[in-house]
Amino acid sequence: METWRLIAAALLVAAGLLSVLVVMAKVRDRTGRGASAALAGAVSVTVLALLALLVLTALPAPAAWVVVAVVSVTALVMLLVG
Repeated sequence: METWRLIAAALLVAAGLLSVLVVMAKVRDRTGRGASAALAGAVSVTVLALLALLVLTALPAPAAWVVVAVVSVTALVMLLVG
């Protein structure tokens, strides 16, 4: 496996885990229910795992780095706005 794929996946997972936590906190604040937050977390982790798998295996380099950049910028914006 190429080194750039491992680096891209690691960056994606780091930014994605922050996003998952922020999404869960926002859902918990808005609904007040832990079950809704758990469901949002499960969906977010599933999407993150699928993206990481695609980055590791199938996506070409430009597409993989675009995915990493979009997730990273989204996490940054959610942290700054939240």
